[in-house]
Amino acid sequence: MMQRVSPNRLSILQVLEPSGGGSGRHFIDLCGALKERGHRVTAVYSPLRAEDRFLDELQALGLPAVHAISMRRAPGLSDLHSWQQLAGILRREGPFDVVHAHSSKAGALSRIRLPGSHVPRVYTPHAFRTMDPTLGRAGRLVFGGIESLLGRHLSDCIICVSQDEYDHAVSLGIPSRRLRTVINGTTPPPEGRRGDLLQRFDIPQEALVFGFIGRLSQQKAPERLIEAFARMAGALPTAHLLMIGFGELETEVRAMIAASGFADRIRLTSEITGRDAISCFDVLVMPSRYEAMSYVMLEAAAAGKPMILSRVGGAGRVLEDGRNGILIENNDDPTALAQAMASFADGERRRAFAEEADARKDRYALKTMVDGIEAIYCNLIDPRGARRTLNTSIGALAFDS
Repeated sequence: MMQRVSPNRLSILQVLEPSGGGSGRHFIDLCGALKERGHRVTAVYSPLRAEDRFLDELQALGLPAVHAISMRRAPGLSDLHSWQQLAGILRREGPFDVVHAHSSKAGALSRIRLPGSHVPRVYTPHAFRTMDPTLGRAGRLVFGGIESLLGRHLSDCIICVSQDEYDHAVSLGIPSRRLRTVINGTTPPPEGRRGDLLQRFDIPQEALVFGFIGRLSQQKAPERLIEAFARMAGALPTAHLLMIGFGELETEVRAMIAASGFADRIRLTSEITGRDAISCFDVLVMPSRYEAMSYVMLEAAAAGKPMILSRVGGAGRVLEDGRNGILIENNDDPTALAQAMASFADGERRRAFAEEADARKDRYALKTMVDGIEAIYCNLIDPRGARRTLNTSIGALAFDS
């Protein structure tokens, strides 16, 4: 059995079910940064929804141990087998100083435990399922009840990534003493690829490029964007739409593009990552129905890009309406989104948005996020701070709201 690590070097088990989108990006960044700081990181992921890029990046981290456990998103009898496998890793490769789970399924499996020596359990939801405004009453009762039960009784700390997510956790009945807020952080995406990317996707160099990055899912609402683009594209002939993503709605989305009347000005691809594509966007458009703190908008902010965002979790923190972009109400009427997109036809306004966005691009650093999470781990292990090695205070990085 592995020996417990020294106070300056923690042994941490990181567990994730979905590998796509922001939760996958967060998981890779956090595991890599903690390893660089000298901690021993063991990673557990589910191969059922694992994307090739995620697997390549995870393996490239060179962690001492990486395990695949099949975890299905929906509750079912298979959860018992998944839990047994996870418990086996804890037993064989522990003791761990901290178990940190990401997303609802991994969060539930990692926090349900047998009696025995206590290992602090940390949970990052990456948007509670109950934040979905289209979730029915029955679903809200079931998922909300599970989150409340686990949050009140089996969680040492729940890390929220925005004030909206924190407030939602409190509304579920999770005590504020269990909650901390650590805003997601990122590294700036690559620059200087606009010309090459536009040529690759057969988009004119002088085009006004609206960009979308995200899973083609009900949450990300890609159909809202296509409807809005179709409404305004006739009056703005330089407008093009580049959509990066794939998912369960891909067939429906491609059918909408074909029927839009502007299929020659809409590109949908998953050949490159959204992070790589951002440099060719003039404006990021994110019409999501719900979010906690989207990595897409953080990466766009780090790239100094103006944005059009629906008013969802974290959007108001990154985007100041009328300064570095436009906030629209979160509904299925495409009128406001189409008007916001059309407003970028005004070159002077577009330049003002771009200048303001560029001035704000250094606000969301990866280091700040990792400092906050590391501080939470150390405080849970020894609340008196005997094992804490950070120079900054917890209050400055991981805070109650």
